[in-house]
Amino acid sequence: MRPFQTRIVWGAVALCGGAPLHAQPRTSPGAAPSRSAAVQFVVTSDVHYGISRKAFRGDSLVPSARVNTALIEQINRVATLILPPDSGVRAGQRVGAVDFVAITGDIANRAEDGLATAATSWNEFRAAWFDSLTLRDRQHHKARLYVVPGNHDISNAIGYYRPLHPGPDATSAAGIFNLMMHPRVPRTAGSYHYATDRIHFAVNVNGVHLSFLNIWPDSQERAWLDKDLAKVHRRTPVLLFAHDPPAGDPKHFTNPLGTHDINPTDRFENLLSERYKDVATIPVAGAPKDSTVAKAPTDIEQRAFVAFLKDHSNIAAYFHGHNNHNEFYDYRGPDHDITLPTVRIDSPMKGAVSATDETKLSFALVTIDAARHRMTVREVLWNSAPMDASAPIIFGASRTVSLPTAH
Repeated sequence: MRPFQTRIVWGAVALCGGAPLHAQPRTSPGAAPSRSAAVQFVVTSDVHYGISRKAFRGDSLVPSARVNTALIEQINRVATLILPPDSGVRAGQRVGAVDFVAITGDIANRAEDGLATAATSWNEFRAAWFDSLTLRDRQHHKARLYVVPGNHDISNAIGYYRPLHPGPDATSAAGIFNLMMHPRVPRTAGSYHYATDRIHFAVNVNGVHLSFLNIWPDSQERAWLDKDLAKVHRRTPVLLFAHDPPAGDPKHFTNPLGTHDINPTDRFENLLSERYKDVATIPVAGAPKDSTVAKAPTDIEQRAFVAFLKDHSNIAAYFHGHNNHNEFYDYRGPDHDITLPTVRIDSPMKGAVSATDETKLSFALVTIDAARHRMTVREVLWNSAPMDASAPIIFGASRTVSLPTAH
C-alpha cells in the first residue's frame, strides 16, 4: 500500500507581515486564500541567555548576550544580501524586505549550577532583540518578532529534576506569554501559571496560516490547533513552529509513574500536558543516564500527531529547534506513512556542530513565491570568518520545494 502523503509537500506560501490573530481578521474557511508577491522571514532558535560559549571570535567563555548581539547584527544585514544562484526562489536577487523573525524557544537557559536567573536572562534578551532588530517589511514597518517557549523556559518556571538557582523563576515564560498572547492583565513571575497560561498563537498573512505552538503538538496543543484550523480554508497552507521536533522528546512528557511529579529518579520534565504512554519502555530506576527516559521511544505519541496531520493535509511544513543544528528533512512518522517537510534550526550557543566549529553558525532564511507555488529555505552562515565581523555572509545548504495546488 502506498504510504499516505500530505497533499502539501515542501510548499510555497506567501507572507507579508502581520499581527497575532486577535489583532487581525482571520481567513474565512469559506473563502479561498489569496496570494501575492514573494516574501522572506528569518528563523533562529535556542539563544540560551545565561550561559557562555566555549570560544567565539578569538575569546573564550563568551557570554550569550555578546554572541546573540553578534547574531542580531548579522541578521540585520540580511536585507542587503544577494541571494545565491541556486535556482531557488528569487535566486540572484537582493533580499530586501523581511517580514518577521521567529525564535523557536529556549530564550533563557535553565538556571542550574549558579547560572544566571531566568529574570536576568529575559532582561538581556529584551534589551537585545526588542531594540536592536532593524529589518523592515514590505510596508517599511519594523519586522515582527515571534517567539515560542522552549523546554528551558518552562522548566525555569515549574522546576526541574535538578536544583535551580535560587529556585523556580517564571520570568522568561511570563515574558514570552505577555509578548505573544497580549493578555489584558500582563503576567508576572509570581502570577504566571503554566497549566493555564499556554503560549500558542496564530497569524494569517497574505494567504498563509502560521501556527506557533507550545513546546510540541501534544493532545492539548492539537485540540487548540484543531479549533484554530477549523476557521482556515482547506486550501490555505499552514506552517507549524514549535520548539521540539515532530518526533517529540520523551522526557518532556508528564511523568506516568508514581505521583507523576518531577523527580531525579524518573527524570520526566512534565512540560507536556499528557502523560508518557509507552510506560513499558521506560528503563528501570537507577539505570545509567544514557539509558534513561531520554532514550525511550515516542511511537504512541507520534502516531496521534500523524493522525492529526492526515486530517489536516494543508499543514505544509514544520520548523523547530531543540536539536541545535541546521537540517532540511522529511518527517515520516514512526510507521513511515506520512511526509512532513521539516526545518531544524541551529543554536548560536549549543549547536551540535557550530558549538565546536563557529564557522558553521547559521540561521534560516525562507523565501516564498506563492504565485509560482515554490519555497526556498536557505542556510545562512553568519560567522564564516570569525575574526572579521564585517566579512561577507555566506549561504550554505538550501532546499527548494513546490506546493501543488490543493485539491
